[in-house]
Amino acid sequence: MFTQLQSPHFFAHRGASAYAPENTLAAFELAARQGAPAIEFDVKLTSDRHVVIHHDQTLDRTTNSSGALAKQPLAALRELDAGSSFSAEFRDEKIPTLEEVFETVGQKLFLNIELTNYATPFDGLVDQVVPLIQKHGLEKRVMFSSFFPHNLLRARQLAPAIPRGQLMLEGASGWWQRLAAGLMDLQAEHPWKADVTASSVQNAHRKGRRVYVWTVNDPLEMHSLRSLGVDAIFTDDPLRAREHFLENIA
Repeated sequence: MFTQLQSPHFFAHRGASAYAPENTLAAFELAARQGAPAIEFDVKLTSDRHVVIHHDQTLDRTTNSSGALAKQPLAALRELDAGSSFSAEFRDEKIPTLEEVFETVGQKLFLNIELTNYATPFDGLVDQVVPLIQKHGLEKRVMFSSFFPHNLLRARQLAPAIPRGQLMLEGASGWWQRLAAGLMDLQAEHPWKADVTASSVQNAHRKGRRVYVWTVNDPLEMHSLRSLGVDAIFTDDPLRAREHFLENIA
């Protein structure tokens, strides 16, 4: 399905996170209803090695708890409210497991799985994720991304047919990711929006790579990036992306 995604398109970043609590089933299902062809979400391991969907290293910002997610077992995480911090409408929304995401939207959307074990880089996250993809038969409906090149190298070892995209920090901070990307077998590059130029897009395309840009919510930025020839954007607002990135570009 990766090759069937027609450029330009967009990924609903952590689901339709402008309208529902990020990285929840509610946000993913809403993204599908809003016409997103694809979503992006973040995976981490619990203390008992279950794969769950959560962005931050800690629970503080998006749940009614605090502390490091990696120190909590799945059963404890399932007791938390991951929706009320966004809106009372989403009270008791849960931190989902990767399997729940696969079961809910795996056949509806293309899935960008960001490997976000940035605080625990050698925890074996990739080794836990790949068998779940294979169990659900979703090898053609997913791709991997990460700021850590070694995650993508391990993904290539375990599942070489699954596409991989190197995330790049903005500006000078991303020099080592850009260097790694030049040396790796990748299908996509994921640069920060302000670092994208016509030349960088053309260089990626010459290598047979797609350019997926993060994170773009402003219509003027959507227009500018479309004019540079990027293949997709990550956005919190699927409705705005449909209107401004896909349809109304001169």
